[in-house]
Amino acid sequence: MSILYHRLTWISSLVLRFCTFFFLRWIPGHHFVPVIFGSFIVYLFSFLRLKGAPTFSQVDSSTNRQTEADGTSPAEQLIREEKASSVDTNGAASKAPAQPKKDTFEQLRSQEDGDLQVLRSLLTGLPSPSFLWSMTALGINALLVLMVADLVFTGPMLYDGKDLSFNRVGYISDTSAKLLIREPDPAQLPIIIAYRKEPVEDDFTAAAIAQNDWTIADKIYYLSEDTDYTYSLTINRLKPSTRYEYSISNQQSGTFLTAPRPGQFHPSTSKFTFLTSSCIKPRVPYSPLSHPLSVPGLSYLSTLLPKLQPSFMLFLGDFIYIDVPRRFGSTPKTYRSEYRRVYASPSWSPPSRPATKSSPHNSPLQNLPWLHVFDDHEIANDWDAGTSPPYPAALDPFNIYHSPLNPPSPPGHSQNTTYTTFTHGPASFFLLDTRTFRSPSTGLNTTDPAKSMLGAKQLQAVLAWLKSLTQPGVQWKILVSSVPFTRNWRVNSLDTWAGYLSERQTLLEAMWDATSAPNGPGVVVLSGDRHEFAATSFPAPSTSTTSVGNDGRQENRWAPGTKVTEFSCSPLSMFYLPFRTYREDKGSSSGVGAGGEDRVIAYIPDGNSKVGAVEIESEVGNGQSRLRYRLFVEGVERWGFVVTAGDKGEGGREAVWG
Repeated sequence: MSILYHRLTWISSLVLRFCTFFFLRWIPGHHFVPVIFGSFIVYLFSFLRLKGAPTFSQVDSSTNRQTEADGTSPAEQLIREEKASSVDTNGAASKAPAQPKKDTFEQLRSQEDGDLQVLRSLLTGLPSPSFLWSMTALGINALLVLMVADLVFTGPMLYDGKDLSFNRVGYISDTSAKLLIREPDPAQLPIIIAYRKEPVEDDFTAAAIAQNDWTIADKIYYLSEDTDYTYSLTINRLKPSTRYEYSISNQQSGTFLTAPRPGQFHPSTSKFTFLTSSCIKPRVPYSPLSHPLSVPGLSYLSTLLPKLQPSFMLFLGDFIYIDVPRRFGSTPKTYRSEYRRVYASPSWSPPSRPATKSSPHNSPLQNLPWLHVFDDHEIANDWDAGTSPPYPAALDPFNIYHSPLNPPSPPGHSQNTTYTTFTHGPASFFLLDTRTFRSPSTGLNTTDPAKSMLGAKQLQAVLAWLKSLTQPGVQWKILVSSVPFTRNWRVNSLDTWAGYLSERQTLLEAMWDATSAPNGPGVVVLSGDRHEFAATSFPAPSTSTTSVGNDGRQENRWAPGTKVTEFSCSPLSMFYLPFRTYREDKGSSSGVGAGGEDRVIAYIPDGNSKVGAVEIESEVGNGQSRLRYRLFVEGVERWGFVVTAGDKGEGGREAVWG
């Protein structure tokens, strides 16, 4: 039986250690949790049974006691005994032949192998002849299990966020701003929200003070659990390109800058900047010294804001991970607590800086407007089951915390749609919902026209948006998808647009039509989800023709050089994959699902925090507008790329700049 326990001990120990390392350092998947705890139970049982069995090479106990008493090493003690055995009781040399040295040297070799046994014990978790090293091996495995338990249970059990009080800024147009307030303390009621133009620094004249009197935006008399003690409001009748400050009677405050008029830039700059990323999970990768709700990616992000001065963050889904590392329920209460834990993270408030007259309010990170789409982990992994449970419970906190802060629905659509559109300065945006209306990812062929990710109504809204004429000065259309548009990701590709190629082809052709038209805008796709970064180009095929005029002449449907570019960026704060999953798919030049080739521009998989900064500059000559994409990995700029709108020349649409 000792052989069986021996094997159980080292196998269960190695399984535990490998899974724990992968769980804490790479992917905290829920499948690892029962394997880790189960392996430890098996390990502990077999370890204790093996420790009590006489299966180890041990020296005589009296030798060990003597060694400990006189301080000699085991080898010295054995040599001393060997010399003593060669002398008789009268002090004369014994004439009898010396005892064979075989047993002695085996003992010596066994003792000298002690160090190897200690090393083996530490590496494999097997017991050692030494009690100290046996307990050390056991303690290592126990500590690993405690770390796993810390990551899995500490946040959900000790930090429910019920007392969380905060405010956030959402969608800001040229004339309005959306705010969300959470205040669970009834003693703060009624809550008064007031705003004014932010005073110019050092302008304290009587006229300036009178001009900047506070205006009451709203009063809150009642908050309840129905809305998780939140209240959303819209401040209207604001002026474009104007910085405002707001103050809330529960001792909170903030600032925001209204958007310029559509098609224009702020008067003080010729550049419009916004950020994009997705995927947040507190304390991943695991650090035993970090706060249970720490989000390292937010700390990296806060260092970028002063120099980038973005207008907003486009967050492309997976704001929570309801099923990572363990699902604790599927009720609205469970989903709400996950949202609160993210918002309760101390990483939103980095170490404070000395307040100044020009910056007396919250940190730049707290004043950054966030716009949200949702993806699978706000519901369940790889969600494709429509509105069936747990979708209603999952949408409850999204409708409380994020939907009220999002842009409006497309014209002619219900105001509670999960897809939205808006224009900010030189760019028009469409934020897709890729989860609610999608067909199951398996079953139908990827090229089947009946297989849809968007549903008929949303698809028609996107096509209408692509075909619509842009306002003067709007030179970019930006399609926002929670999942990658490219086919180039090889792991779980059916969950991306690679599983919906017919509908993808419809969108591609509409995007090529839009950008190929005279004075057409540049078209860019932004996505997330993959925990990696990749930039992909979708060139229009040159073989597609269309009839022109009454004589039936055939011309190329799309101008030479027509293409769409996708930037897929994630995570903001989560793991990245230790293996490579993206490579170019050499497709044909036409046909359903082909659409030319998905050409690799760049692939940067490593990094637990990635943020894309999109900068749109005013006309740079010949009516062109330039979009510059900058990738930041853990706060450091790693890569950049330029796409140009308004240039139909071959090769003139893209240029690497860094």
